[in-house]
Amino acid sequence: MYELKTKENDRSVVEFIENVESPTKREDAYKLLDIFTETTGYQAKMWGPSIIGFGSYHYKYPTGHEGDAPLVGFSPRKAKISLYFATGDTKREELLENFGKHTTGKACVYINKLADVDVAVLKRLIEQSVRFLQDTYPNNNTN
Repeated sequence: MYELKTKENDRSVVEFIENVESPTKREDAYKLLDIFTETTGYQAKMWGPSIIGFGSYHYKYPTGHEGDAPLVGFSPRKAKISLYFATGDTKREELLENFGKHTTGKACVYINKLADVDVAVLKRLIEQSVRFLQDTYPNNNTN
């Protein structure tokens, strides 16, 4: 059976951020930590070796694949900062139109630095993602 690599763990979020090489990314990570904590009301937890997640939900796909994932999160990676939001909601695309300088992957939104984006839109993206996942996976939310 497939084993998820990205699991919630007890590693220190602050210690992880302190080990980010770039001073700018480290500073942005602390700002993002505050924004995500304040917006979600959830305590930050490490997921896998490099994702800072907030809240969690349990998903189960029609294929039988299931697991746990953070409701939202971010990772200050070497190249860019990865932001993790729910992908199934069309409101995400509308919000991203006014977000600022970013690129998107299949499941992530990438930014170079926090100053490139509108923080008010970031908060709305966080709220929308949490609401969407809680509505999609009711009674499966933890933290």
